[in-house]
Amino acid sequence: MISSDRGPAEHEAAGTITYRVAESERDKSFVIKGGFSSDTVFEVVGSEGGFTIRAARLDPPVHKVFPDDEPEAEADESSGSERRFVALDGELVCGYVDTEYAPWNRRLIIADIQVASPYKGRGIGRTLMSHAIGCARERGAGHVWLEVTNINAPAIRAYQRMGFTFCGLDTSLYSGTESEGETALYMSLFLD
Repeated sequence: MISSDRGPAEHEAAGTITYRVAESERDKSFVIKGGFSSDTVFEVVGSEGGFTIRAARLDPPVHKVFPDDEPEAEADESSGSERRFVALDGELVCGYVDTEYAPWNRRLIIADIQVASPYKGRGIGRTLMSHAIGCARERGAGHVWLEVTNINAPAIRAYQRMGFTFCGLDTSLYSGTESEGETALYMSLFLD
């Protein structure tokens, strides 16, 4: 795992891809336009006592490109609650994971994780998530938490393979956005 005090010379390699904490402003501000294709939707079905989440086939499959994020106010970097890990192919950022730590409930939040299309399927997302989980353990987090749209079946399945489980949902999170009609699913990974 990468620890926060490693310098640029201490990279961890996986083939030609190296991983490290974002150091430069370029690393911290680099954006990969996210998207996915899926032939499955995780439907939320209400019942008298709660809800069930079940996988259902989509015909035709859906292809989604995430809309640009709204500009955010300048983050308070003095708190140290936010950290980005980057995956590099040479000097090219080919993936990243943004994390935020909430000490009040010992939760590490995966705010964003992206891998550039030509690099998908090579284990880069899993390795970035490993670094985020390592960061969570270093900070004493009890769990790692994330939000994912119910139509992003490839991500949901990847998170499940990593040990994440469903812990909640929000049917209104995307109201009034380009993702209207989708359901936000929350997943968490409890740490030892």
